[in-house]
Amino acid sequence: MPRRSDINSILIIGAGPIVIGQACEFDYSGTQAAKALKEEGYKIILVNSNPATIMTDPDIADRTYIEPITLEYVTEIIKKENPDAILPTVGGQTALNLTIELHEQGVLKKHKVELLGAQIDSIQKAENREKFKEAMDEVSIETARGNFVYSWEEAKDLVGKIQFPIIIRPSFTMGGTGGSVAYNFEEFQDLVNNGLSSSPINEILMEESLIGWKEYELEVVRDKSDNVIIICSIENIDPMGVHTGDSITVAPAMTLSDKEYQKMRNWAIKCLRTIGVETGGSNVQFAVNPDNGRMIIIEMNPRVSRSSALASKATGFPIAKVAAKLAIGYTLDEIPNDITGETLAAFEPTIDYVITKIPRFDFEKFPSATGHLGVQMQSVGEAMAIGRTFRESIQKAFRSLEVGLDGLEPMWAFENDPDLIRARSFDLTSLRFATAFRLLKIREAFLAGKTIEEIYEITRIDCWFLHQIKMLCDQKYDVPTLELKEKGFSDSQIARQTQSTTDKVRKKRKNNHIIPSFKLVDTCSAEFKAKTPYCYSTYDKGNEIQPIKGKKIIILGGGPNRIGQGIEFDYCCVQAVFGLKELGFKTIMINCNPETVSTDFDLVDRLYFEPVTFEDVMNIVEFEKPDGVLVQFGGQTPLKISNQLA
Repeated sequence: MPRRSDINSILIIGAGPIVIGQACEFDYSGTQAAKALKEEGYKIILVNSNPATIMTDPDIADRTYIEPITLEYVTEIIKKENPDAILPTVGGQTALNLTIELHEQGVLKKHKVELLGAQIDSIQKAENREKFKEAMDEVSIETARGNFVYSWEEAKDLVGKIQFPIIIRPSFTMGGTGGSVAYNFEEFQDLVNNGLSSSPINEILMEESLIGWKEYELEVVRDKSDNVIIICSIENIDPMGVHTGDSITVAPAMTLSDKEYQKMRNWAIKCLRTIGVETGGSNVQFAVNPDNGRMIIIEMNPRVSRSSALASKATGFPIAKVAAKLAIGYTLDEIPNDITGETLAAFEPTIDYVITKIPRFDFEKFPSATGHLGVQMQSVGEAMAIGRTFRESIQKAFRSLEVGLDGLEPMWAFENDPDLIRARSFDLTSLRFATAFRLLKIREAFLAGKTIEEIYEITRIDCWFLHQIKMLCDQKYDVPTLELKEKGFSDSQIARQTQSTTDKVRKKRKNNHIIPSFKLVDTCSAEFKAKTPYCYSTYDKGNEIQPIKGKKIIILGGGPNRIGQGIEFDYCCVQAVFGLKELGFKTIMINCNPETVSTDFDLVDRLYFEPVTFEDVMNIVEFEKPDGVLVQFGGQTPLKISNQLA
């Protein structure tokens, strides 16, 4: 069906300042949505209080307000601009909460402003944990056992009906704010009171503990004709008990049986229909008990989210852009796939590679922090890597973090000697609590002679992942270099293990014609030719691209967000792209941050989703042979390797 002609102007509510749990992924989503709606001829009015975002650039919307995202200010903007509709689903929890306020205060009704993408009833059903639980019960989708309480007295009465540990989840919060796990009655009261004060409606859900269960996510898109597609399945390596934003995740899911996946898929579709998400993207989270296969639904977000940005970059399917088009009346079979140019958005993406996302923490900035991970999000950024196998992908992901690691390697240099590890009598209990680098400690445990079964019992990380880590740990280095490179080992790792230097390893590798090939992210596993080059490197044979012809410049991105280096450098990189295009240059971006506008595949002439390290950047430079490499826009990340590149 054609786009709606009964509306002319649309207000987009941004996410505001960067906070833990709500970062630059919403700048990416908001920018995509604004561009998509603007090209359809609508007048776009934007409100956001973050001046470091691309979406607040003057060229993105027709009218931009850099104002506080509060009821008072947005009401005045609505009075002045008189928009026909509001798109509340690309501004995170901030936009959803404000939309509910506007509804409750009668602002939307008074000014005859329509909601696009999600209606008030749907938002409240999804965001209010009690209503969500009731809705799932109606359609026989199992949820965790528990109940809602509104005071300490009610919480105290529930103890005994639910055994410790008890999960405490406040309603209408983001990033798990106020969420906690109570292991005993002594800490229970403080955690309950903290949860109640964190919820804007003073409501918490007390649930049975799911700690140790496997956690999965599905990114789902629905249109007004009730066509529903699954964009991506995502598996958390860390089991339940760690916020998904703090967990290492992989896509597609690695340890799901087909029967489990089909059940999860059916539940996700039924969930969207029951909640009433009319159009657009949603994130649905599940837990599976590894002991008996019991599956439950945890929650759903009726909007684009952090995982939506990850799924978009993982598959090449632009969820926010498609969601915006669906909100104005299009159906999935009317929206073309920008990457192939031949298929439609109704085709579910298929991928022939493995994505790994690793969160970035800055605990060193806070000496009092324990470093233990829980149900409240603590990471400040994330890096994503693409490989043909899980082992290649996770090694590249650790390399992308910029914390001094060249891959999945031991915590300290001497630990390459297993005898020294065994002499230290590795303490398995050190693995009980999830930390930022628990996988590195697991590698240390393998070097100390611990078994997969022993490590599984204390971490509950699936044995498949532990087996993959053990294979990296057991890797011999007296094998052809190609075998090591196929498993994601960097030149620096190989040099250390063979008592050589990085330069010598690189030179020997090139002399033996061991160089990476470049593959495409194309949404269709190479079934159709990709017209939008979005690439990654691997040592699997066969290039799927050729160097870009003409004058070209490489821009190096800033890598994962961290304290002191955030969205402002992504803004600089994007502006550099615009400037170079005006001068007639082809543009090439190298970055590994899935949250950013700079890693949007339609921004540049070619995107390489790669670690911003000397080895990875130099591989691309030698392949593309650009006229120059810009290192000054991505913060400290590119500057660190500028001398080597020179």
